[in-house]
Amino acid sequence: MSATAVMETAPTAVEPAPAPRRAAAVLALARFEARELLQYIPVFALLLLYVGYTGWQLFSGREGMDAYPALQDVDRGTQSMPPLLGIALLVCVNRAALRSRRNGTDRHDGVLPMEPWRRTVAHALSVVPYAVVTALVVAVEFTGAALKPGAAGHGSFFELAVGPLIVLLFGVVGVLLARVIPSSFAASLFVVGAYVLFTLVSESTGSAHWLRWLSPTVTETGADPLPSDLIGRPAAWHALYLAGLIALLLCGAVLLSGGRTRLVRTAAVVALAVTAAGAVGQAPGDSAALTAARAEASTHPERLQSCVAHGTSTYCAFPEWTGRTTDWAAAVDRVQKLAGGAAGSARLTVRQRVEARYGPADDAAIDPLTEPGQVTVGTAWGGNRIPEFEVGVASVLVAGDEKSGGEVCDARAVTIMWLALGAESEPMTAFRNVRLDDSVTGSALALTPTNGVFMSTGQTDVVRQLLQQPRYGVTAKVKAHWTELTSPKTSLTRVAELLDVKAPAKGAETGDECGE
Repeated sequence: MSATAVMETAPTAVEPAPAPRRAAAVLALARFEARELLQYIPVFALLLLYVGYTGWQLFSGREGMDAYPALQDVDRGTQSMPPLLGIALLVCVNRAALRSRRNGTDRHDGVLPMEPWRRTVAHALSVVPYAVVTALVVAVEFTGAALKPGAAGHGSFFELAVGPLIVLLFGVVGVLLARVIPSSFAASLFVVGAYVLFTLVSESTGSAHWLRWLSPTVTETGADPLPSDLIGRPAAWHALYLAGLIALLLCGAVLLSGGRTRLVRTAAVVALAVTAAGAVGQAPGDSAALTAARAEASTHPERLQSCVAHGTSTYCAFPEWTGRTTDWAAAVDRVQKLAGGAAGSARLTVRQRVEARYGPADDAAIDPLTEPGQVTVGTAWGGNRIPEFEVGVASVLVAGDEKSGGEVCDARAVTIMWLALGAESEPMTAFRNVRLDDSVTGSALALTPTNGVFMSTGQTDVVRQLLQQPRYGVTAKVKAHWTELTSPKTSLTRVAELLDVKAPAKGAETGDECGE
């Protein structure tokens, strides 16, 4: 009787856990998997390298052009390191998602209280802490650049968002590959195959704009910094495209894991729409308005600039660089203090110029100005850009205008180079850096913001001797013989005689040495 009663008793049904508890279980598993990822050597090493390198850049007190950052370039620069961390996460998340298959326990997953698709979500969420760390590093990197006294320009929030989004994207790709191809080799082959595919397609299509922007990150560097409103990158659309793609791939991984709920299917449709909208929005190239604005800034910068006077000279800059005019004025003063005659107090107009018609990726030359007393200064500053600008100033003081200064083929090149470099704290180092071949012997081109100044072997020898002598003695001689030293008829032998240095034997009797 009791046995019959026991047999007739209905088994107690196991009720599913409420939604909040299931969500908490997913988050707990995600935290566990995030800690496990840190034990993978590629993830740990690249994360350490990323944080360490960024910290070194921030606190090393770097000088040169790094001390004068353009924030519209800094935001794009934050996108270079996250793909490396993303690749490591792709491979390691893929391996973590295949742990049960690798250990031969996947056949038991069906009896576990957590469904396979929830475990897939947990693996995807395990990448979020690394995306957060990336966002923090990006924020620190950009803030550190923005706080430098020489910083100029404006950054873009959407450009800064690309780094963290790339880390998320690559992690989700690793999870999706684990559900599509359950093999540990699939992730590595995918990384190599994707790189080769993008390279081949880019070469075959001539790097079409719409195709390049389908890539997770698009680096466009090469030109000097452009004003922020002339960059023309579809950063907002690209961030939307990446966000939609992340959601779409995650929904695909969940669907493949059995999570075919109405919510997941609806989310997949919305993610597909967002991805398509972002891809379409970023597909068009430069607009007609942007092209016209770039041409205006390149050919008529005076229409967009404001000018300020420092001493006897006027300095004109684009709005984002008006605070840099004091640095330009200091450089002009150093050059003019070494000059003689009327050049020491000449009224110059220093105008900031860019060549923006080819976008931020093409480093096109700037044509020299023909108006007397006008000097070009670029948007980059610091490091070698300072002596290059000083060579440009000196060439205008000696030859009258930039175009004539770039055509100097006689001994006036000696005077130009002395004016430009004589006041430098390390003149020989500046002399080496300002020359195209980084040498202090032989013939070479001394760089300026526009056309360079050609130096023959003999002129180089004379300048090198001058820079190794006491500054004040040479300055007195230059000022005393200014008229003769700035005459195109004065030979190199006579210049060396006036400045009390040894005249070079080769080509010493001729003033025209362009053919040497």
